[in-house]
Amino acid sequence: GSHDSFSYWVDEKSPVGPDQATAIKRLARISLVRKIMKKWSVTQNLTFKEQLEGGIRYFDLRVSSKPGEIGQEIYFIHGLFGIKVWDGLKEMNTFLEQHPKEVIFLDFNHFYAMSDSHHHFLINRIHSAFESKLCAVECVEYVTLQYMWEKKHQVLIFYHHPLYQEYPFLWPGNKMPAPWANTTNVHKLLQFLETTLEERSRYGTFHVSQAILTPRVKTIARHLIRGLKNTLVHRNLPMILNWVKEQKPGVMGVNIITSDFVELVDFAATVIALNDLLLEEDECTS
Repeated sequence: GSHDSFSYWVDEKSPVGPDQATAIKRLARISLVRKIMKKWSVTQNLTFKEQLEGGIRYFDLRVSSKPGEIGQEIYFIHGLFGIKVWDGLKEMNTFLEQHPKEVIFLDFNHFYAMSDSHHHFLINRIHSAFESKLCAVECVEYVTLQYMWEKKHQVLIFYHHPLYQEYPFLWPGNKMPAPWANTTNVHKLLQFLETTLEERSRYGTFHVSQAILTPRVKTIARHLIRGLKNTLVHRNLPMILNWVKEQKPGVMGVNIITSDFVELVDFAATVIALNDLLLEEDECTS
């Protein structure tokens, strides 16, 4: 999985998003401030298509309306506005059309400046993009690749808002817990990942290990120009990747792992390779 999957492009010319504090919005009237914000808002370099081609199958999505804009268009957001959600969904659907055995998880986990009518607009967009590819809510343990292929489903949508109850193809957010370490320290991050894996629900939900470091205000202040990638990610990704290599998948282990800048190391290939351990287990038991 990728963290803030859509943030490969953000619009530094648009107003700052409603996910930011009032003080930041005031400061961001200065164009230089928005340029600096961009360095800290972008957590991925690859487009959706490139991420899919690189093996990413879980997408972490935050969305917002544009206050003051006529209509109900919804955009991806991380400090600054990204592309229209509709454009991203179409890009993903094109990939799925070309690869009918691939399955993706879309996790809509943060919503900003959205009324119920905005939500209904977005949910209808999701349905229009994927239609019969959408997998209705089911017992998690039943949803194997074989199940998805038989039903010709390719998309699971997780929707962290009460309106999920009105649509059979929206999975509740509590089926995709993603505990967040909220630290700049890689050792604390790895300890947190270990602890939350031990506390992971054994049945009935998926689970996201967020292998990401989060800058604090003072981190940004000290390294304004360098940005997230040069300050936190480059230096710590190798150690995070080593942790990934040591994991085991399955009920007692990791499930979904997310990272920033997924192309900087062999992140996707390393996570995917963990599945070989499950195959070895199957061979041993059979």
